[in-house]
Amino acid sequence: MRKLSVTLAATLAANPALAAGGPFFSLSNTNFVVLLAFLIFVGVLVYLKVPGLLGRKLDERAEGIRADLDEARRLREEAQTLLAQYERQQKDVQAQADRIVKQARAEAEEAGVQAKHEIKASIARRLQVAEDQIASAEARAIRDVRNQAIMVATAAARDVIAKQMTDAAGDSLIDAGIKEVEAKLH
Repeated sequence: MRKLSVTLAATLAANPALAAGGPFFSLSNTNFVVLLAFLIFVGVLVYLKVPGLLGRKLDERAEGIRADLDEARRLREEAQTLLAQYERQQKDVQAQADRIVKQARAEAEEAGVQAKHEIKASIARRLQVAEDQIASAEARAIRDVRNQAIMVATAAARDVIAKQMTDAAGDSLIDAGIKEVEAKLH
């Protein structure tokens, strides 16, 4: 109520109608009618407790804004926590990926070295098999040549002996061979 009387006094003091001539408190004075309507309007607002309702609504709105701000702070902190967690996970995953790549490279290098050794061993085995086959073929060829030479020599000797041998010389050779065998058997 005190606010209302202060407002009324300020309105009356600032009214330009007071500077004009004529009665102010008359229904023919439009300034007085406007003032009277304004005061009635303000009175109705006060009677209906609109300032209290407005204050409560503003307080509720402020409380809602405060709750929204608190929720936003909470969500921001939660988001920062999640971000930090994801960054840690990303670093862990990156470190794990680096370890896997490093291990894969080491295994690939080891497999390459192993493959080189296996290829060298395989080449050495194949060379040895080839050398053995060559040696076997060489020995077989030498044996075949010897056998052929023996057969040719035997045939040549037979021909030579057959041409130079007489029946008497053949009989004496046979007798000498029989005596030699008898001597060795007894």
